[in-house]
Amino acid sequence: MDAITQQQPTTLADLGHEAPPIVLTPKAVEVVKDAMQREGLGGYGIRVGVQGGGCAGFQYSMDFEKDAKDGDLTFEQDGVKLYIDPMSSMYLTGVTVDYVVGLQGAGFKFSNPNARTTCGCGSSFST
Repeated sequence: MDAITQQQPTTLADLGHEAPPIVLTPKAVEVVKDAMQREGLGGYGIRVGVQGGGCAGFQYSMDFEKDAKDGDLTFEQDGVKLYIDPMSSMYLTGVTVDYVVGLQGAGFKFSNPNARTTCGCGSSFST
């Protein structure tokens, strides 16, 4: 009987990358750290992903995550652990995540240089 091997999280070095596929602005890092502290989520990280849906075809997702999943790309920025699944990583290369406050509220804004179109709400895109 062959042993079952589990795929381990992938680091940037494993892929030959020097820079992460996404970058959080200092304000986004500050808001993430503050939210984790308020929620008592020490040791957690942030999962950033792309899902089908939204008004433009794909939508961004962000959520707290305790541990990486098999095959995830994992890296850390300014003390924040980030996890990206393999499918999402190809859509997130070059993305900057900021936290903005405006007239219609506050939230994370994704700036994606690879998006051909984005929707008015700024949370979905197409390639």
